[in-house]
Amino acid sequence: MPSPRYTREIPARYRLEAARCSGCSKVVFPIRRFCPSCRGEEFEKLTLSRKGKVVTSTVVHVPPDDFLMEAPYAMAVVETPEGARLMTQVVDCDPSAVLPGMDVALEFRLIRREGHSGILCYGHKGVPA
Repeated sequence: MPSPRYTREIPARYRLEAARCSGCSKVVFPIRRFCPSCRGEEFEKLTLSRKGKVVTSTVVHVPPDDFLMEAPYAMAVVETPEGARLMTQVVDCDPSAVLPGMDVALEFRLIRREGHSGILCYGHKGVPA
């Protein structure tokens, strides 16, 4: 069975739902109870666009067990035009080609199978734009 955190974050993972603080306009992803900038508690929901730019990246050569067959692979912090940042795997390219400034499209894809029951966990992965 998927972890409670994964289940709780399904709206953010599946629909890229974020929130904009009513006090300072900071975009937070995933949605939080308090704004990290001004500690405000009032938010409006916001759906992030499915594109972004790589801020920083790394290549994983020694992965956790669930990702052994994918190594080496690139992980990147991607910033959307709305200002939200998310960590995502960048696929369909040479991992060493994922560099800051690279434009990516965020595509909904299979992330992993969990446990012996084969529960499928989905989310977004970056693809070179």
